[in-house]
Amino acid sequence: MDFGIFTFGELIHGPDGEALSPRQRLDELVQLAKIADQAGISFLGLGEHHRKDFAISAPEVVLAAIARETTSLRLATAVTVLSTQDPVRLFEQFATLDLLSGGRAEIIAGRGAFTESYPLFGYDMADYDGLFEEKLQLLLAAREQENLSWNGTHHHSIRGMDVSPRPLQEKLPVWVGVGGTPASFERAGRLGLPLYLALLSGPQHFTRHIEYYRESAAAHGHDPATLPVGTGGHFFVAPTSQEARDKFYPYYRAYFEQNMPRPAGHFPRETFEAWAGPGGGLLAGSPQQVIDKIMEQYQLFGHDRYMAQVGLGGLPFADTARSIELLATEIMPVVQRETHPAKRP
Repeated sequence: MDFGIFTFGELIHGPDGEALSPRQRLDELVQLAKIADQAGISFLGLGEHHRKDFAISAPEVVLAAIARETTSLRLATAVTVLSTQDPVRLFEQFATLDLLSGGRAEIIAGRGAFTESYPLFGYDMADYDGLFEEKLQLLLAAREQENLSWNGTHHHSIRGMDVSPRPLQEKLPVWVGVGGTPASFERAGRLGLPLYLALLSGPQHFTRHIEYYRESAAAHGHDPATLPVGTGGHFFVAPTSQEARDKFYPYYRAYFEQNMPRPAGHFPRETFEAWAGPGGGLLAGSPQQVIDKIMEQYQLFGHDRYMAQVGLGGLPFADTARSIELLATEIMPVVQRETHPAKRP
């Protein structure tokens, strides 16, 4: 299993009432990327949002800046809201990023839980699923065809146009990011694409979904054993469980009350503790508690990558950096040792 981190770049008013400026937040993200790269973490993902409480509306630009400050970190979106993007332009941007980074670019494409980009760029939410299906197909066509022809419904048709530059990697990785909709798992399997699952609730709820994804892949001629699966979710680790939960709760509460797609209102400590407890989807605790939860996921899914969403709720930079270091030094080696000789279920 390899390990990554991702962030949406929130400009949240944390418990102290102070919010970072976009410039401060972007500077922090570059520094966190350098810490992750130096610590041996393999992946960084940046979300795409078009709201004033987030700093990242153009993740490919931020990733290009990070590419010049890192050497090994794979650089991706988490996720690109593909339904409101031009897939050909997106491919060209990430092919350029791939060249700049020495072959480290990836795309995780999703429909988006945050929907502000639909009215902003002139798309109808009634076309939510159809837009994604067609644009994903077009992105894959741009990946395969240097001279592209395309007959579109939601996207205009293209007649024999060059798509350039081409990436350094022979095939630019394209993952599908999913939540809980079975059709999304079926689509990813049908197309033979790697799957990233955002776990906001307990992993036991998604066992059948992952089975469905692999069944769909096999039914359409793809070998499920060759298709990577990644999981990820909200994350904070400190040397002890009590320290982790006492420190993280006020910031996590602020994140839920201010930055979620549909703010949750009051977020009580009891709910936080339940989510962070056994069987819950929140990884907030000591290194051993986090190891146990990742291994629980692995026993259910046999997945290939874990991605930790870090820095939620305006968590101070020093605490976020320390959490990343503990992920790299205390958690990653143990999980990799435990999962290396095992076979996928």
